[in-house]
Amino acid sequence: MPEEFTETIETKIWCETPEPDNPFAAAKCYCCGYDVYGDLLKNASYIDYLYLLFKQQQPTPEQSALLQGLAIALANPGPRDHSVRAAMSAGVGGSTHASAMIAAIAVGAGNLGGSREVFHALEYWQQCQNSLELWEQMIKQPPELGREDVWLPMEHAPGFDPNGVTCPTPVKETLAHLADVGKGTNLQWLKANRAALEEFAGCPLAFSGVAAAAFYDLEFLPEQAEMLFLLLRLPGAAVHSLEQERLGWRKYPFFANGFKLNP
Repeated sequence: MPEEFTETIETKIWCETPEPDNPFAAAKCYCCGYDVYGDLLKNASYIDYLYLLFKQQQPTPEQSALLQGLAIALANPGPRDHSVRAAMSAGVGGSTHASAMIAAIAVGAGNLGGSREVFHALEYWQQCQNSLELWEQMIKQPPELGREDVWLPMEHAPGFDPNGVTCPTPVKETLAHLADVGKGTNLQWLKANRAALEEFAGCPLAFSGVAAAAFYDLEFLPEQAEMLFLLLRLPGAAVHSLEQERLGWRKYPFFANGFKLNP
């Protein structure tokens, strides 16, 4: 008889117990010790479950409210956003729905308003914290960032919009709300010092900068923030792609007057 082989999966996140009659089907699923289908399904919100998955612990009411507000603010960046436009282009061009989502992730992962910018902005928070002097030095004399074999160097201060003129109202409203509900010192500090930081950067604060401060208050690591930022922005990309698929290329925004077909 061959020796029985047992596969061991090492994870602190997930645990399953099998059904008595089928070892390949789970009877109970536990996430960080919580019964997912017997407890969390009835008692937890989606936002609380997201926090649990990433942090392996239950959020406080303030953390839950902060992540909830951030998720709403990021859920739909709108058709002007590069990642949403990528999904819309895939949809109107007849690509598969999965392709539209992949396009949104690929374009939304970059250094200009994307998840990699959030990664670097959170690194700035880790090093500068609430020191205006350190922030000025970091922004004016930026460090060499890692993984240049994959990512091009940042061309602007992460968390700020190099193409902006003044800080957009939705960014200011989001910052004010998150600073209020989250009770975190870093968002409150950013709200109080936004003008000074914008002067150092030579451009206004962006959603990526607000998100980085929120993730820092939530005690997320840069790589966790990078992942979750991508995830939270996908709903807008999905719905705009589906809408543009129905509308067709003749109603594709911004190019209707300049797009012509030769007979």
